[in-house]
Amino acid sequence: MTASDALQLLPITLTDGLVLGLLYAVIALGYTMVYGVLGLINFAHAEIFMVGGIVGIEVLTFGTAGADLHPALQLAIALTAAMLASGVLALLVERVAYRPLRVHNAPRLVPLITAIGVSLFLQDAVRFTESLFGQFIRPFPDFDFFRHNIAISSTLELNYRSLTIVMVAVVMLIALNYLMNRTRLGRAIRAVAQDPKASKLVGIDVNRIVAITFFIGGALGGLAGVLYGMQFGKLDPFSGFLPGMKAFTAAVLGGIGNIPGAMLGGVLLGLFDVGVGTYLPLLTNNAIGTEYKDIFVFGLLIVILIFRPAGLLGRAPVEKV
Repeated sequence: MTASDALQLLPITLTDGLVLGLLYAVIALGYTMVYGVLGLINFAHAEIFMVGGIVGIEVLTFGTAGADLHPALQLAIALTAAMLASGVLALLVERVAYRPLRVHNAPRLVPLITAIGVSLFLQDAVRFTESLFGQFIRPFPDFDFFRHNIAISSTLELNYRSLTIVMVAVVMLIALNYLMNRTRLGRAIRAVAQDPKASKLVGIDVNRIVAITFFIGGALGGLAGVLYGMQFGKLDPFSGFLPGMKAFTAAVLGGIGNIPGAMLGGVLLGLFDVGVGTYLPLLTNNAIGTEYKDIFVFGLLIVILIFRPAGLLGRAPVEKV
């Protein structure tokens, strides 16, 4: 591969990497918010993301398909339905699976095992439900509107699909940042994350804040699920696993529990993911294919954590004496 070939591929590689990175960032926020408040790694979040995506596809396929609505409005309805479904599901998971363990001060390993169990349960529940309708893989409806291109330069064109994903993801990230830093609810969430016992003493309902945190994280996961299905064209009951693992990697990369870190980690991981997938086969003359990119993606996490264990924007825990 010549230098000119590499430069020719660079704009579209950066664009695709940004789109994928923003998707990782939105999913990663679900992990980092729950961890920031409870210190719990909610591995069921990947399946909550998947459920939201499938709900959105079902709404587009059966709910708005016959309506004479603009595709953007149909997408907005699907995103709203997905966010509500995933948010409510996250609330249910917190209330049934996690809160009893927290109330009874279960060992920290127990909620982690429970999260894995909930993840497997949701996978099989969705697989069983979808099998009743005879279609295991749910294709994302094809809208001509989102295939229209905008010429950015003589060598780069963006379609409405990519632009829509970027705009929706950025708006959600900005809205969450505003919620956490400029509202009373955000201050309450940060207070509970810092010291739950002290928060309870000053009148904050800790259980309510935890539930709201799960709802927000789940809603963001549902939104990301629809956008992910839109980007890759389909979802199935196992679609949450790999993007969920990469989003968790992004959260750890940026600093688990740190919201700006999750955003940064997601974008960087998306750029690295697409970059390696694009250039690795070309640099090795197809001796190493795109399918090996995940080795390098997770290898990047190992390297970062060796030199910065708390992540890029994370802080090492301070022990009080």
